[in-house]
Amino acid sequence: MAEKMNRKLVLQSGQTFYGAPFGAETDALCEIVFNTSMVGYQEISSDPSYVGQAVVMTYPLIGNYGMTDEDHEFRRACVGAMIVRDYNAQPSNFRYAKTLSEILEENGIPGLSGVDTRQITRILRQEGAQPCLITHANTPESECMARLGGYKAPHDHVARVSCKRPWYARTAKPLLNVVAIDCGLKSDIIRRLSDRRVNVTVMPSTTTAEEVLAQKPDGLFISNGPGDPKDLPHLIQLITAVRGRFPIFGICLGCELIALSYGADTYKMKTGHRGGNHPIRDLRSGLVEICAQNHGYAIDRDSLSGTDLLETHQNLLDGTVEGISCAHDQVYAVQYHPENTAGPQGTASYFDDFVTLMLENTEKEAANNA
Repeated sequence: MAEKMNRKLVLQSGQTFYGAPFGAETDALCEIVFNTSMVGYQEISSDPSYVGQAVVMTYPLIGNYGMTDEDHEFRRACVGAMIVRDYNAQPSNFRYAKTLSEILEENGIPGLSGVDTRQITRILRQEGAQPCLITHANTPESECMARLGGYKAPHDHVARVSCKRPWYARTAKPLLNVVAIDCGLKSDIIRRLSDRRVNVTVMPSTTTAEEVLAQKPDGLFISNGPGDPKDLPHLIQLITAVRGRFPIFGICLGCELIALSYGADTYKMKTGHRGGNHPIRDLRSGLVEICAQNHGYAIDRDSLSGTDLLETHQNLLDGTVEGISCAHDQVYAVQYHPENTAGPQGTASYFDDFVTLMLENTEKEAANNA
């Protein structure tokens, strides 16, 4: 039985694509971006960094291995919508508990299948990320364009996904205690720290420097998250106030916030980096890593001049800044996601580096107090 092509995607430029629904049959007005990953649609759908974004999957077959209870990155699906070429409603993976459509429907998120995702991706590469509308095929064009014309980018994305009160991730025989600022923290990051015998106190994005210091942590982690880092001046102030007291490690949005705290600048990218296949060069060793990415903002390289930050990593596709550090303050950050690398597991070593810095500090403190 043929699918009902009774839904449509309308871009800000007016280009329209008709498709079949899955997930929730509700309208969505949000920014549209594309992701080049070949697998991982469950992690993508539950990544808080995608709040308010319709994600076009460039890999054509989506849904074929279903959704498992263990692999969510967040407690609920977060994307604004999912747009695919072919949606498979009958997964074959023995681990699957629900289909992608069922998860999206439970969270009020629309999906659209049967569209030419290659053409849509080419448009986005040429024109950049832009507002889009997913609606019923019968919605008049004039109404669609009026709604698109009234779109205003939200500035509360982080507040929508951050925890509201502190919570704790404890591990057996802990060596260290870390405070993690939750801007949209992914569960795999917690697992990476727990595996290294680190107790984590997860604190909301509204946390102050005084509240962090009251925890007497061995280190501070600034998480990934959605939106413009300049929407979070209080976190920039927090980092400025506590840097140099203990090691600080940032990922993605956390990297951008650290850069801003040192006086560097950030900018919105034309299309962003979203996918598990980006080559990154470590400028210190010369080694190239294949990394998972999800960010729409980047650090202005020229603005690093005059700050205490050193550029440590560079994207080989477009030359953008992918990592920064300040050895004096024991601060370092990467723009990509080392906990979710698509290639060899070498990038996970950054968590080892973080632990090593903290252990060295505790040993020095113990020696000084002896």
